[in-house]
Amino acid sequence: MDTTFHYPPELFSLLVDTIPLLCRSKKDVLLFFQGAGVKKKVMNDLWYRLDTDPNNINKYEIVQETLTRINELGEVTLAERREILKRVTEFEDFSICWPNDQYKAKGLVYDIRQVVNVKDSFTRINIEREKERKKHQAEQNEKVRKIQQKKIKIKRIKDDLYSLFGMSEEQSQKRGKLLEEILNRLFEENSILLREAFEIVGDSKEGIVEQIDGVVEIDGYIYLVEMKWWNKPLGKGDVSPHLVSIFNRGHAGGILISKSGFTEPAITTCKEALTRKIVVLCELEEFVNLLENEGNLKDYLKTKINMAVMEKKPLFKPSI
Repeated sequence: MDTTFHYPPELFSLLVDTIPLLCRSKKDVLLFFQGAGVKKKVMNDLWYRLDTDPNNINKYEIVQETLTRINELGEVTLAERREILKRVTEFEDFSICWPNDQYKAKGLVYDIRQVVNVKDSFTRINIEREKERKKHQAEQNEKVRKIQQKKIKIKRIKDDLYSLFGMSEEQSQKRGKLLEEILNRLFEENSILLREAFEIVGDSKEGIVEQIDGVVEIDGYIYLVEMKWWNKPLGKGDVSPHLVSIFNRGHAGGILISKSGFTEPAITTCKEALTRKIVVLCELEEFVNLLENEGNLKDYLKTKINMAVMEKKPLFKPSI
């Protein structure tokens, strides 16, 4: 609680006991409040009583009444309460007090300083705690927002992928391009560094000599990605061009994705290639299951890569 915003009881009592000792006369008390910014209308009746019947009012009553009134006015008199407290805590010249009041005034001012320091310390602690709480809440809200955004994006990817299954064979070329774009979005949403499809043009004007569907980076290792939407399983001759592409690159592996699976000769060929390169085979169904179960693509691919390297299983399917 900010002590300058609303005087708590212990501080209020200390001010009632102290201010009369800092002012020699009743008029000095009223002038003290006036100097602190208290409006004259707040003290009009007190001035009147002092002028008309000075013996029927004392310094303590003036302080009690004035502090009560400005305390009850709330935020309107915030500046006045702050100034009063400032003037009391910064009071130094006790020689202007009555001689018999000087030591008592010093002690009371000291007590008020202690109360204010403690209250302000708690206020600062509470403010810092509140700032930390709000910061933590904001961070949590941001995390929730990102999770919700990711879920929305993943749902769109899933819906777009499912829509491909309804396309006719006449749209196969368009479907292939859309598959590339959808899976690239899935890679990106799973924090896998990605370079989308690109083509290699020959140096002797022979046109496009190589087309790469995409390139991803997993744990610092580069993988060329190829995606096939065919009606029959990919055979040895169908996977060979992909293997040639990765063999022609020094530090690169390969990820081959097929909607229709792979023949045993194709799997055997890729298994043999594992002696020189990391080759991972994926069926499109694996990505569908991964999306259905909200699995992590990066972790899933890491498991497939590890099994390909350690146990020479290019088509290993981890549980989700």
